[in-house]
Amino acid sequence: MRNTTETSALSKERPAGRGAQDNASSNADSAQSHASGLTQQLAASHVSDVPKVPADMAAAKRLRTGATSPTVVPQRYENCSPKDLGVLIANMLMELIRLNDPIPLKDGKLTRFHSRAPPGISCHDYLLRLIQHATLSPPILLSMVFYIDRLCTMYPSFTISSLTVHRFLITAATVASKGLSDSFWTNPTYARIGGISTSELATLEMDFLQKMEWRIVPKPETLTDYYRSLVQRSEGYELESDTDDEGDSDNMVDDPV
Repeated sequence: MRNTTETSALSKERPAGRGAQDNASSNADSAQSHASGLTQQLAASHVSDVPKVPADMAAAKRLRTGATSPTVVPQRYENCSPKDLGVLIANMLMELIRLNDPIPLKDGKLTRFHSRAPPGISCHDYLLRLIQHATLSPPILLSMVFYIDRLCTMYPSFTISSLTVHRFLITAATVASKGLSDSFWTNPTYARIGGISTSELATLEMDFLQKMEWRIVPKPETLTDYYRSLVQRSEGYELESDTDDEGDSDNMVDDPV
């Protein structure tokens, strides 16, 4: 159903850049190697004491969540609920914001993604808004996470912070939807959902694609790596057991034709 809300989540915050160009998008295979849970972005924060979460520590991590049963998510990212995946991604983004906000701008340079002040809507609520109204699927959401590492590699002046995360999310959602989906909304719809003008979204989209060198379609195995890393580093979430997944496959084989 087409979204008709007129709420402007970012309308009071103007970007540092200027100019407008027509929207554009492209499909291309990514040659970047598999990432392990945003290690490049965390490295960009210059914080050396951030521990990674190895897979064999997942069980020990669950013990710290107390008596609350963890949310079990599917082995395959394609089957994960977009809302659950949105929570996992929002948690990761908040960690990056906590690390990057105290760090001064590199050479004092602003990017087109910078706002003058943090928008009034939280990163978590903004992402869930995009998921609900822009109908973002798991591959699109994980591609947005992949874009963080690639954009930080190609564009060193960019980091995820409270000033950049909102414009990054709406731009990444627009680009990923066009690159991975056969059907997607128009730019005016994405702009209305994101709370920015259509011309501003077109400018952000073009700048984003140029910085990414138009390589916006990651390989499925890359998305799998990001998915598993997000689950492993998030409290209160765990992957379903392999036996459950195999059992479902056996049931599918045994069903009569």
